[in-house]
Amino acid sequence: MSGANMDKSITLPADEIFRNLENAKRFAIDIGGSLTKLAYYSTVQHKVAKVRSFDHTGKDADQALLYEISEQEEITARLHFIKFENTYIETCLDFIKDHLVNTDTKVIKATGGGAYKFKDLIEKKLGLKVDKEDEMTCLIKGCNFVLKNIPHEAFVYVKHADPEFRFQTTHPNIFPYLLVNIGSGVSIVKVETEDKFERIGGSSIGGGTFWGLGALLTKTKKFDELLQLAAKGQHTNVDMLVKDIYGGGYQILGLTGNLIASSFGKSSTVDKEFSKEDMAKSLLHMISNDIGQLACLYAKQHNLSQVYFGGFFIRGHPVTMHTITYSINFFSKGEVQALFLRHEGYLGAIGAFLKGAEEDNPNLYSWGENYAGSSGLMSTSPDVFPMQRSRSGTFDMLEMDRLERQLVNLPLLFDPSSYVPDTVDLTEDAMAREYWLTCFEDALEGVAKRAVASQPDAKDAADRAGKFQQKYWNKLQTLRHQPFAYGSLTVRSLLDTREHCLNEFNFPDPYSKVKQKENDIALKCYQKVIRSLDALGWEEKQFALVKGLLAGNVFDWGAKAVSEVLQTDPEFGFEEAKKKLQERPWLVDSYHGWIERLKGPPHKCALIFVDNSGIDIILGVFPFVRELLSRGTEVILACNSGPALNDVTFNESVIVTERIADMDTIIQSALQDERLILVQTGSSSPCLDLSRLDKGLALLVKERNTDLVIIEGMGRAIHTNYYAVLQCESLKLAVIKNSWLAERLGGKIFSVVFKYEMPPK
Repeated sequence: MSGANMDKSITLPADEIFRNLENAKRFAIDIGGSLTKLAYYSTVQHKVAKVRSFDHTGKDADQALLYEISEQEEITARLHFIKFENTYIETCLDFIKDHLVNTDTKVIKATGGGAYKFKDLIEKKLGLKVDKEDEMTCLIKGCNFVLKNIPHEAFVYVKHADPEFRFQTTHPNIFPYLLVNIGSGVSIVKVETEDKFERIGGSSIGGGTFWGLGALLTKTKKFDELLQLAAKGQHTNVDMLVKDIYGGGYQILGLTGNLIASSFGKSSTVDKEFSKEDMAKSLLHMISNDIGQLACLYAKQHNLSQVYFGGFFIRGHPVTMHTITYSINFFSKGEVQALFLRHEGYLGAIGAFLKGAEEDNPNLYSWGENYAGSSGLMSTSPDVFPMQRSRSGTFDMLEMDRLERQLVNLPLLFDPSSYVPDTVDLTEDAMAREYWLTCFEDALEGVAKRAVASQPDAKDAADRAGKFQQKYWNKLQTLRHQPFAYGSLTVRSLLDTREHCLNEFNFPDPYSKVKQKENDIALKCYQKVIRSLDALGWEEKQFALVKGLLAGNVFDWGAKAVSEVLQTDPEFGFEEAKKKLQERPWLVDSYHGWIERLKGPPHKCALIFVDNSGIDIILGVFPFVRELLSRGTEVILACNSGPALNDVTFNESVIVTERIADMDTIIQSALQDERLILVQTGSSSPCLDLSRLDKGLALLVKERNTDLVIIEGMGRAIHTNYYAVLQCESLKLAVIKNSWLAERLGGKIFSVVFKYEMPPK
């Protein structure tokens, strides 16, 4: 079955569904009434880019280059979650059995009602002992995991809107919350901590009631078919409304005329046959309203504002999400929102897996969704999106990669619960969405060529680049039709998806050689730039430093306008970049406020998020850092943990800083005295999410009493964090190197944003 379709209705080969199965280490399974969710942990071997400094005093003395680049194999951990219909379970178990090569596991953790039914089959096929776990415990564990690790996990559902899904920013402290699990019945659970939860209520009237009564009323035995009937029905043909009794609204009690006064009320007074569709719709409203009112009462009684809904009754069905949303909104008078989860169907499997993996402490790590291996959330509304996906015969996948660093909030965020990293939500802005999707499509061939050029000795590089190109193209087409597939669609998520696809095909750092060359060129100019700055008067020097910072930021290979210049004009350098800059007044110009602040006492500590390699960090950022140090300000220099475009990585910054220190005593003594500290952000993105930063960086920021944050570059200061509010002073600066974006902001290409902000009082 390997490499072949399991069924003609399934478009993916089995080895693309059960990925990396030969390196699977641990399994869990959640079997419901109609769906099976499989979870497994695997070790993934992939290439990573490494840099090593040449010893220019010893054996490498003749080396002209600053450092050497190598690509090494590294092993990381990945979680795989696959969801499929129970009809495929035997075929899937056969495939797993045939591909289990390196596992030494003897047990498979199982949860869900079907775990008993399929216990013998699983043990026989896989030769693993089935170890049953409590269903509710698994559900809660899974819910905690996705809320903590997937930023755009929760959403509200808005019928007939474009898009239907409105994603919510997850509060940094996810507890306490209410989980309303609608299976056969309803369980309402208050979750207070990672391990503390309590079933505070429930009802026997749930999904099973809808299914059972629906089958009796319509003779339809399948749940999904019952919902399809309900979607076409008109409940007002069956339900008695307030206006049917009073001729209109009942104003004294505040009841509108269209409100349901009695579910199925007309069936006793009207002598006619009711359609299956109308009866299914009436039944759906009756049960949803009951559950909604119950959830509201418990939420208010326990003073909980976060209410998540899950269970097979929900399962991403627009019709049930809409009726639950309406009910909650009505009974709470808009005070409580019905929240749904992108990965709701996986919660039990995730929880069962976590129970079996406790010795590995997966909760000690941060995890990130791997967009390259995840199928994303799909709409099931054929009238809303043309690429409607049939529920039957589909396999959904979710992959989570273990991150090297534990990620936390930047302690300086003014209000972490309201922080939204991204400036524009492309899910909601159709014009911007069309522009950026086309932009990324147009750039795809160039990225593939750059990837091949980064590995001149690899014979299969062109083949892998072609596969990367196809995979990312397919992702972009999915996002055209389902912009909400991975949460809110943003420039950041488009960039991150591209990086994930590049890594998938072993292109860890396509710009490594470009960065190496640009760092070497810029270092040769460093002393000359410092001498010219030191010759200036104080005020003139401050402006020259800012102009240098902005000119350095021009050198961004991610911007088409710049990459075309850099490819066609090898002589384009620092001075040429300064001439490209917009003259003052800039598009956003707080320069006067910044200069006035510099006339006051020095800042205690500045945190600087650096953008590009080469001229940007060496001739733009470092002279600026040097000035801050000379004023008596400590500096934390934060660079990406992993590569993205031509952004400088932490390891590259260490080598560059050592070379600058050899030429500059101010930098050298600051390093020795730990007044200049280099840290990694925990990110491998050209953008910046201040709610997911390396824990070590966050601790250092607190420890040093940081009172100034500087964010430079389009990705970090425009596409993200433009509206970020901090507890301390901040400086956001960038050159707009995209003409469409510049025009949208009211400027032209190479317009300057220099945004100095004081914290709110």
